[in-house]
Amino acid sequence: MKIIEATIHIVSLPNRRHHTWASKMTAPIGRHAILRLGTDQGIEGWGEAPAGITWGGSAMRYYGESPETVLTVASKFLLPAVAGCDPREIGVIHARMDKAVKGHPYAKAMVDIACYDLAGRAMGVGVSTLLGGSHRRGIELTHSLGIMPIEQCLEEAEQAVSEGALTIKCKTGLDPIRDVELVRRLRELVGPEIKIRVDGNEGYSHVAEAVRVTRAQEEYDILLCEQPVAGAEGLAAVALRIETPVMADESAWTVEDIWELVELGAAEYFSCYVTKPGGLFRARQQAETARRLGMMCDIGGSIETGIGNAANLALGAAVENAILPSVCPVSGPEGSARPEIAGIYYIDDLITVPFGFEDGRVLIPEGPGLGVEVDVAKVKKYSVAEAVGLDLGEGRVRKIR
Repeated sequence: MKIIEATIHIVSLPNRRHHTWASKMTAPIGRHAILRLGTDQGIEGWGEAPAGITWGGSAMRYYGESPETVLTVASKFLLPAVAGCDPREIGVIHARMDKAVKGHPYAKAMVDIACYDLAGRAMGVGVSTLLGGSHRRGIELTHSLGIMPIEQCLEEAEQAVSEGALTIKCKTGLDPIRDVELVRRLRELVGPEIKIRVDGNEGYSHVAEAVRVTRAQEEYDILLCEQPVAGAEGLAAVALRIETPVMADESAWTVEDIWELVELGAAEYFSCYVTKPGGLFRARQQAETARRLGMMCDIGGSIETGIGNAANLALGAAVENAILPSVCPVSGPEGSARPEIAGIYYIDDLITVPFGFEDGRVLIPEGPGLGVEVDVAKVKKYSVAEAVGLDLGEGRVRKIR
């Protein structure tokens, strides 16, 4: 089986509401690059890059990507590098991509996801099987509130919990007084059984501020404190002075980052993404390194469409140490049977059938590859730029529009 063609779209899904965090207060979610990859056997695979230009590591360690940079890097460099490759040979795919381009993990992840989808469909197995098998059939949902007025947060959290959410994530980092008050009132509202986690997205200006806020929040029983300040050294300084486990996110992109976090004692947990390491292949390596070092994780993401979310869920099923509640949406098309609020960030989606949601968990789709069928009409409907097509057959790279 050989890769012979590709089409890249940039789409923008309609948001249920504006969703923000400390490092992303203006740009809307849902503007992503979508890849359709074709083979000489007529099998297609789909990939996604939910790239954000403000999203990266501290001190310029990792750079932001956008849907436009993803389209350019993938069409000009990555896809020509893997033209004619067998998508089942994922190690070869990554070696070629890494030789062609330094960095740009979101662009590489888009290609990686499409290759896994192709491989699974060709072999008649799910992506989680290709990653080593499923440890679980679903991922416990964390419903993310975003940075909103407290009253709006409380109203949304109450409905999300009534619909089955077992964990609420509070985006914080911009207003210490608001951040403590929100956790206090949220605990009063949802009671002792619902888990509450906080995520500063590097928003606190210094370690002392992060420690002061987190200590005040600890009075109301928080599950974890995610990336309150920038950098592994800063996380280590916070971790020494609070009781709550620290989770690394912006400081956990690669296998090497996991080693650094452990050596510094900076975090007990990390947020394992499909995209930050450059795809499922690298994410599996990162998660296994963390497991060997005694570090647990959730499955992180950037509020993907159903395509990328299916990849997230497959990773979550296959990673033994992915035991923490995760922000994996309940993806589904408009009008389908799913919650109104819990795990819902988009009014519509690119997939034809909604993900299952039972007992507070988003179920991993069944079926070969990613286990989802893409509605091509929806891809075209929500496209916001002209699609770029590539003829990659017979060693030729030719754009088709």
